[in-house]
Amino acid sequence: MKYTIAVSILGMALVSACSNPKQSETQTDTMQTVKVQPEEIVTGNLVKSEAPDAVTKIAQGYALPKLDDGQSQSPIDIISDSTMKDNGQFISIKFKTGVVVVENLGHTIQLDFKEGSTAVAGGKTYSSKQFHFHTPSEHMIDGITYPMEMHIVNVLKDSDEKKNPHYLVIGLLFKMGRENTFIKEFLNVIPREEGKDTLPSGAVRFEDLFLTIPKKEEKGYYSYNGSLTTPPYSETVHWIVKKYILEASPEQITAIEKKEGDNARHVRSLYARKVFSN
Repeated sequence: MKYTIAVSILGMALVSACSNPKQSETQTDTMQTVKVQPEEIVTGNLVKSEAPDAVTKIAQGYALPKLDDGQSQSPIDIISDSTMKDNGQFISIKFKTGVVVVENLGHTIQLDFKEGSTAVAGGKTYSSKQFHFHTPSEHMIDGITYPMEMHIVNVLKDSDEKKNPHYLVIGLLFKMGRENTFIKEFLNVIPREEGKDTLPSGAVRFEDLFLTIPKKEEKGYYSYNGSLTTPPYSETVHWIVKKYILEASPEQITAIEKKEGDNARHVRSLYARKVFSN
């Protein structure tokens, strides 16, 4: 099934693609040895909420900033008055995909696209992999945190998906409001425990996600270059954060939060990066 998200992406190159895990990470030269105190050990969903393989708070990433992070880390607090006008050409993102699997990963709820799913943006073709949720939102807008954020993860086809993948990640923010038709389609079939279930064909209609976005709001976005928000925090992601805030009912957001926990990474410094807007 084909459908299009209208996004006007900035004239800055899509940096060999964009959003989610992996690129060459910028590291500082400073190395630090940390003595772990017993109370710094984290267990259960507190660990899973940020990094399933984390053993301590400093490794978890959410509780404490890493001192060896690069200067292109995500998420960020997007200050709308400080963004730069994107005068680049209009680009539409076209998806050809279907949703086939729902997973409870313990640290997030994830739905997988069928094999061969693609997204085309700015003349580049990406493999559409999955979308997942963070509660609360990871990105902030003008200092405001929203109760939920969804990330659509796409990998540039020309990049090495194993050694150095480049990503295009689309972030959508949610506020509490009316029941969301799209979320309703899979909310009650999310596995109660960690695991995955196959979805019947057509049970989850990806296009329903965008039905409530008004035509005049379709093109609004923020765009910047950043990183994955989970280990290994690779700085090979091009982020598009949609301006339009979607709605989901308090019950829907709470249900997702109960399954995945508080899994939002804290915002990082922008440093010399530019955030573009249209």
